[in-house]
Parts: sequence; C-alpha cells; structure tokens
Amino acid sequence: MMTEYKVICADSHVNPPPDFWQDYLPPALREMAPKIEHGDDADYVVFEGRRKKLNLIGAQAGRDGKDFKMEGRLSDMRGGGWLPDERLKDMDTDGLDAAVMFGGGPLATSNDDLYIESFDAYNRWLADFCDYDTKRLAGVAYLPMRDVDESIAMLKRMAARGFRAVNIPAFPQSKSLKSMETAGGAQVVALTGNPHGELQYDDSSFDRFWAAVVDLDITITIHLGARMARWNEPRFFLSDLLMTKFSMAEPIAILIFGGVFQRFPKLRFVSIESGVGWFAFAAHYMDMTWKKQRFWTKNGLTEPPSFYMDQNVYGSFIHDKPGIFTRHLPGAKNIMWSSDYPHSETTFPHSRESIADLFEGVPEDEKYEIVCGRAKRLFGIG
Repeated sequence: MMTEYKVICADSHVNPPPDFWQDYLPPALREMAPKIEHGDDADYVVFEGRRKKLNLIGAQAGRDGKDFKMEGRLSDMRGGGWLPDERLKDMDTDGLDAAVMFGGGPLATSNDDLYIESFDAYNRWLADFCDYDTKRLAGVAYLPMRDVDESIAMLKRMAARGFRAVNIPAFPQSKSLKSMETAGGAQVVALTGNPHGELQYDDSSFDRFWAAVVDLDITITIHLGARMARWNEPRFFLSDLLMTKFSMAEPIAILIFGGVFQRFPKLRFVSIESGVGWFAFAAHYMDMTWKKQRFWTKNGLTEPPSFYMDQNVYGSFIHDKPGIFTRHLPGAKNIMWSSDYPHSETTFPHSRESIADLFEGVPEDEKYEIVCGRAKRLFGIG
C-alpha cells in the first residue's frame, strides 16, 4: 500500500539516552562509554573523569516556554526522543506523515578509537530507530571530515546501510582530537569543524569526497555548525541563536565561490535549521560582489552565485515568513518546513496550526513543495 504524504518535517531530532553506547560500541570500548548516575537533584552523565547534570535543552517538546527545564532526569525527557513507537504517536498528534531525523554524533573524547567508533555506534542506533517504520522515519547519518579517505569509507558504509543523507561539519575538522577538545569538545566540532583551518571544502583534495557523494546519490547536510550557541550562558544565548542561522552562509559561500557546485552540478547541499529568509539576500549580495570583484580575485565561476544557490543549495526553517515571502527570488526557492521536535524551538504539538499561519495565501501546489514534496525527494522518503 502506497503511503500518501502531506506533511514531512525536514528537521526533527532524536535524543538517544546516554547509556545507549553500552549496547552499540564495540565490546572492547564499552567500559569507556558514558554512564548514568542518579543523584538526589538530577541524573548525571559520567564520562572520562567528568560528572555533569543531564542537559535537557534539546528535549523541551510539550512544555511551554515558562516551564522549560534545562537540567534534570531521563524521566524528564519526552519518550519520542528515543522510543520510535512514542515518536510515531507524537507525529500523529502533530499531524506529521514523516520526519527526517538528526541528532547524536560522536562522543567528546580525545581517544581516537573511541571517537571514530562512536560515529558508527550512533549511526547504527539511528538506523535501528528508523527501521521501526522506514516509510515515516528517515535518518541522517553523521560523518567526520578530518581525513578524506576515512570520510569516503564511512560514507560508503552508511550508503550500504540504507542512509540517503549524511551530515558533515560546517567546516573541515582538524586531525588532532586534542585541538578539537580545546575548541569546545569533539561533539561540538562534529557540527562545526575548524573555520580557520588551512584547507576548506573548496580545496581540490575534497573533490574525491564530493564525487563519491554524487555517485552514491547522497544528500549532504550541515546543521547549525558554522557557529554554536552558548547553551549554558543565558546572557548570550538569544543573540547567539540568531547568529547560528546567519553564519551558515559562510560554508555555502565557500562552496559556491570555490567552484564546488560548478564542478559537481548534481551535488545536493542542505543548510538545516538555519532559516531561509536570508537566502535571497545572500544570493543577491554574492551576485553583486562577484560581478565587480571576480576579475582581480581571478574567480572562475561561469555563472553568478545565485545560479548555484538554485541548482545545489537547500534550506530548512521552523517559523520563517520572510523566507516564504521571498521564495520566488533568485537563490531562495529550495526551502523546506520543519518542526524541530523535540528541541526548544519546536512547533509541537501545534505544527498544523503553525503551517496554516505561515502559508496563509500561498497556493496549495507551492505549499505542498515546501511542507512535503521537496523533503520527500531530497531525503528519499517513501
């Protein structure tokens, strides 16, 4: 029986419990995995000499803003974050036919074996989660980007496992785990990478990776990694959150001006959770500067930057009326709606109401593309 899709969330999240590593890491590494301790005031994650309260910033679905709880117990987390049957119930409540799953990633460790194996462990856990109902749950695997051969090998394994999309850091990573730790922890760097590194994604050394991505027909995503919010510092959190969106323009611009999309016209590149209202501005600004500055910079593009935005670049948003208003402008057409469940910005359990408000006056065929059709094709759903 063919599933009829009307609403697909292009960006949902899983929150695997911290003790899942015990089941998914290789046996020789399980003793090194995080453990949960139950304290009088909260549950604690114990790992490599650190003992931290369980952070709940990514598990606020179902709570009003005034009731947000930043730290607590596993029992405070909504079950849909790691139990697929509970996720499907919440999706039914929210009126979602399918959802694309992000989250997880590697352990924040300086142990190289544990670091790399934690990618595979998380990806296998996510594959098992989505196997509960592959017509409704589509997972995005996570890859390291510190060595091209390592990344290609893992990419091929993920494709063989059935993943149709992979998430990479916004910038290439440093090869040294110690430098990653200094920059804010390996788990954060799995999303960010090193924006000041000698090599960036436009370097020809990464062309073998992009070629493999195209050959395997995989969609590439980056996810708020160009700049991370300081989650534990309320003074900076709100301003940081804004900049996590706009900063995503940098890795996109590097790929455009560096000719990656010119060399690989079939490469699909998605900026997740970045919002899209800035897409039209970015495309227009890049066009204008390219026209004047391309000669002395010896830029080799044969088409203006907006051409590659339309050809290769996609984006997801949660609540972004400007993005919908500008959808017909150059560079701004490839946009997708998302609920961000179960994070603090989520529209759950009022996604249908949010969609109705966002798309008031938008023709049904255009609305369908943004809330369903584009994500369905991009992530191979159904």
